[in-house]
Amino acid sequence: MNYAEESLKMHAKAKGKMETKSKVPLKTADDLALAYTPGVAAVSMAIAKDVKKVYDYTIKQNSVAIVTDGSRVLGLGNIGPEAALPVMEGKAILFREFGGIDAFPICLATQEMEKIIEAVKIIAPAFGGINLEDIDSPKCFEIEARLKKELNIPVMHDDQHGTAVVILAGLINALKLSGRKIETARIVINGAGAAGNAAVKLLVLAGAKNIIVCDSKGAIYSGRKKHVDKYKEQLASITNPAKFSGSLADAMKGADVFIGVSAPNIVNQEMVKSMAKNPVIFALSNPLPEIMPEEAKSAGAKIIATGRSDYPNQINNVLAFPGIFRGALDARAKEISDDMKLAAAHAIAGLVTDAELRDDYIIPSALDKRVAKAVAEAVKGAAH
Repeated sequence: MNYAEESLKMHAKAKGKMETKSKVPLKTADDLALAYTPGVAAVSMAIAKDVKKVYDYTIKQNSVAIVTDGSRVLGLGNIGPEAALPVMEGKAILFREFGGIDAFPICLATQEMEKIIEAVKIIAPAFGGINLEDIDSPKCFEIEARLKKELNIPVMHDDQHGTAVVILAGLINALKLSGRKIETARIVINGAGAAGNAAVKLLVLAGAKNIIVCDSKGAIYSGRKKHVDKYKEQLASITNPAKFSGSLADAMKGADVFIGVSAPNIVNQEMVKSMAKNPVIFALSNPLPEIMPEEAKSAGAKIIATGRSDYPNQINNVLAFPGIFRGALDARAKEISDDMKLAAAHAIAGLVTDAELRDDYIIPSALDKRVAKAVAEAVKGAAH
């Protein structure tokens, strides 16, 4: 199938991928009086007296705003809010299909950090959670941090934390299958943007002690003088204790795991061959990975994951965000904590039993309807 051509046809025919529907009947005068005036006044007054009742009487208890400025849309770059809308619509229907959540695309006509923060704060009363999406780094870090501090509903930048959760879930099983432990595995991560930053922090929380992060200039280490910012300095403070300062190719020598959240075609077969025996390769750049799975396999990689649906072991955020927000909404959580993210990762990994675990099946399918429920239950438990 020509996905580009057929997708254009589908979108044109459907005129968008989502719609709103009434959950109550509107067939009689009484129906109208209950849903709108005069009956709705009683509901508004009840909320005015006790604002917490907004969760009992309105969509807020099951709604998420998907907020973007269109500045870093996956695989497309800075395409602006209108061009980002089809992607946000897609995200919204995934929330509904897998999490039973009513999600709404909010595409902002600004890429200024303070304006984005203010806009989200202004619209927040109508929503039970905020999913930040496709906002470029390092701006996305500050936006999320501020909103988490200034709002009393869960806020999550999915490009960071959804990706990190699914990476950890896959890595848990990949390490188990390859006879390694996260505490002793030597892990190289290429990419210090949104996904890489969050993945590093979650892996450290999960017990990883030997991580080297590389960017386009090589290894990030404490004391590096050039091409650093406060976010890379934070990464340096929790990784690379030996202060290794070489290139990506140098860092990969002897490594057990490579995780790429960066750019296509930056890893070759010689780099894979230089790793430890039977290495784990997560080449997650989309649509073209850091190295094609066939090349990695022939170079000796034991387990390979990508971000693509046409290869096994797809690291897909849809395994995380619907269940994470479902659990957070059900728990009436005010934030999505590190414990909730760790619980989500273990829930995803746990759906692949030891009997099922194999090189080409370390993580459930993105279409596996069990996942969101399992993640939601784990997240709700961690929240409480």
